[in-house]
Amino acid sequence: MRNIARSIAIFTLGALPAFAPLPAMAVPGQGIDRLVDALALDEIVAVMREEGLTYGTELGRELFPDGTGAWGREVARIYDADTMRDALAEGLEAGLVGAQLPPVLEFFETGPGARFARLEASARRAMLAPDVEAGAEEVAALAMRDETPRFVLVDAFVEANDLIEANVAGALNANLAFSRALLDGGAFGGAVSEAEILGDVWAQEPQIRQGTTEWLYAFLMLAYAPATETEMQEYVAFSKSPAGRDLNRALFAAYDEMLTEISRDLGASAARLMAGREI
Repeated sequence: MRNIARSIAIFTLGALPAFAPLPAMAVPGQGIDRLVDALALDEIVAVMREEGLTYGTELGRELFPDGTGAWGREVARIYDADTMRDALAEGLEAGLVGAQLPPVLEFFETGPGARFARLEASARRAMLAPDVEAGAEEVAALAMRDETPRFVLVDAFVEANDLIEANVAGALNANLAFSRALLDGGAFGGAVSEAEILGDVWAQEPQIRQGTTEWLYAFLMLAYAPATETEMQEYVAFSKSPAGRDLNRALFAAYDEMLTEISRDLGASAARLMAGREI
């Protein structure tokens, strides 16, 4: 079975300016809507939907080589932008209860964080083009080899946010959800066990790790190219702060839950269509 989740969305945090500490607070819905807007998550979700539709088409060619229009309709239903956006907002709201949200909102709405959010959204969309993605990966590989100053800053950002491990774990979770849904739907006809699925998914870990690492550094090097050294250092510093860690955890949990549910739905839909074709 192939990788169902190319990579969990890259979550970035932005640097926090010198605001006075504020008390922890519950996160109201309006605050979450503001945070979603400030982080450009609607734009990110739109790109993720395009990635998902492309992936769904490729997956359909493997699962249904003779073609089926029903699969295309299922993929479009599953990768619904409004549903994805709402899932992220709900996940953020649950993950940020008790967090210090006001200074984060102020930074991302009116501070330098607003620029970073748009840089990330723009780079992610640009990398939908295969030639842009390939070029970005080549640039990142050279920067990694030479350990350029910009690569060192990006590498520090990746480490501060634990981006490699979190993205790899999310992709494995998504793959497992897809395979389990196929199993539960009878797609394997009893020929595959739960243990075999677990082993197959875990065997994908090295390939997922390599692909995630290559894509992640290419994306970040492209996205943050216009940022100054000082801005990048502030970004890293905030990532290590309590507020930064809270936001990062909430974002990863929200994306992980959303992508796992998408993968589960894809697997269940595939299993139903396979059963229908066999009748």
